[in-house]
Amino acid sequence: MKSILSCLLLAVSFSLTAQSYNVALIPDSLKKDARAVVREEEYILEIKSPGKAVSKEHDIYTVLKEAGDALGGYSSRYDKFISINSISGSLYDSTGKELKRMKKKDMEDVSAVGQNLMDDERYKEYNFYCRIYPYTVDYQEEKDIDGIQGFEDWTPLYNSGISTQHSKYVIIAPKEYQVRYKPVNCNFQPVITESGDKKTYTWEVSNLPAHTTESYGPVWSEIAPHVLFAPSDFEAQGYKGNMSSWENYGKFINQLRQGRDVLPEDIKKKVHELTDNLKDPREKVYVLYDFLQKNTHYISVQLGIGGWQPFPADYVAAKRYGDCKALSNYMIALLKEAGITGKYVEIWGGRDVPDWVDDFSFSQGNHVISCVPMGKDTIWLECTSQTESPGFMGSFTGNRKAVLIDEDGGHIVRTPVYSAADNLQCRIVDATIGDEGNLDAEVDTKYTGISQEYPHDLADEYSADDRTKALNELFNLPTYKVDKSRYEEQKGAIPIVKENLHVICQNYATISGRRLFINPNLIDRSSRRLPADSVRHYDFVEKYSFTHIDSITIKIPLGYQPEAVPQDIAIDCKFGKYNAAVRVTPDKIIYYRRYEESKSRFPPSDYPDLVKFYERLYKADNSRIVLVKKT
Repeated sequence: MKSILSCLLLAVSFSLTAQSYNVALIPDSLKKDARAVVREEEYILEIKSPGKAVSKEHDIYTVLKEAGDALGGYSSRYDKFISINSISGSLYDSTGKELKRMKKKDMEDVSAVGQNLMDDERYKEYNFYCRIYPYTVDYQEEKDIDGIQGFEDWTPLYNSGISTQHSKYVIIAPKEYQVRYKPVNCNFQPVITESGDKKTYTWEVSNLPAHTTESYGPVWSEIAPHVLFAPSDFEAQGYKGNMSSWENYGKFINQLRQGRDVLPEDIKKKVHELTDNLKDPREKVYVLYDFLQKNTHYISVQLGIGGWQPFPADYVAAKRYGDCKALSNYMIALLKEAGITGKYVEIWGGRDVPDWVDDFSFSQGNHVISCVPMGKDTIWLECTSQTESPGFMGSFTGNRKAVLIDEDGGHIVRTPVYSAADNLQCRIVDATIGDEGNLDAEVDTKYTGISQEYPHDLADEYSADDRTKALNELFNLPTYKVDKSRYEEQKGAIPIVKENLHVICQNYATISGRRLFINPNLIDRSSRRLPADSVRHYDFVEKYSFTHIDSITIKIPLGYQPEAVPQDIAIDCKFGKYNAAVRVTPDKIIYYRRYEESKSRFPPSDYPDLVKFYERLYKADNSRIVLVKKT
């Protein structure tokens, strides 16, 4: 991977003056490939004590084109721990002339509730809505922090397509306070000075040209230079802790959970009714997980320290809802009543997973799950889903690191990895093409692992009408209709969904005179084509492993014979494995295809060969048989 650092130009820092808003003063190197320029970005955090701090921020952004408008507006978060003392802003034209000012009272006050039932997080928002490019905005704010849970990272290259003229990050702390920081994708080190009982840490860089992400490339946090910050001793809402090690971090989370696993008597009785006659601990886990799914649902409740602290088990039992923390805590309490030890696990949920930083302890998750260690095995439980299989983590929380909170503190663990064999899509198609070229097909597909996630949602989360609509927009076919669908599911650590569809497609085959043109690959065709003339800078990332197998039989009208048939193809290389073969008999076409890829990364030097690989797949998948009618 080509490092952004190789292109960084560090220069003497500067401070933008009122006369410097003129866009003409931006170096051409910072305008190249940029949609916006960070002219000046200064963040000052003064730590007063483990629980109190003051932050000051000054941001000046020049928006060069419409694609950079996100930097034209301003949003400032506040909640029970953070209060906004002041905010102001100004808008300038391309010459540096001030056009408009705003103050805190002009900002819109917006709730961050979203899907949360209750949330004390709110935002002050403002946008000048300037659409005459380029323009510049200048925002300044000051906040009081009463309850420290973490510190802002410093990412001087804000995002793809945004260059930076000058960025500074300052921490002022008591001399005895341990300021914890970790450079990532860079070696930015602070200038440290002392004055009286204070110590000041200053990071700053200048003239960082814009860089852009690439399709199938690493996430921004993997390539952008940034510095992580985290408290050592900290305090929030009366709770004290230390983040200097994962052990200490886990002890703090345990402190937040203490006494919150007490179940009401009726739920205790129910646990014993469900599990006392079961001998297998695994069966007990599955039964209690099923009870959780049938009797609770996910609703986010985020108040005060509630961003970290779960609601008590008796609250969930009474309300029958909770967020990820509360439901996982409740599941662990159910297990405890049955004599089974469950664990509380903080994790990052989502498809774009930032790298977990093992050697720098701080809150790195956005989600909580639970698990049950079983000797050499572990049962992982997603407690927010009412339909998920026990033991299955899938694409949302699978194949990543997390912090497991044990009695003695936090420990880094990894969730299950799903291989190409686990993520199977095996399809059998029995189809008929009539004299007019219309297709009638019975499609039976078995999906496993991550491959079954969308069919699982179709079966369990979609209404009948929405499912029909989705199925009729899913396939790359001419005008078609799915007039019947049926699903069968098998739960397990590698869940299975069996799908049966009846598909009718008008004019699937093309008739031209005496000839009939048919693509034997009815449904699962590769659409990935990479631009051959691209200059690749970053790794090519394949995020998931999978295996697709298609066995297709197509009955054809009588009286035709093959004129052109695609040749068999077999590819076995580091990018993947692909086999396709087709046979034509007097009354049918028999087609077989197998395509396998594994989660992997390839350096930029492999890109030309990747282009060729996917082009071969595209051509093979879109090859047609030509049949000619006998005279």
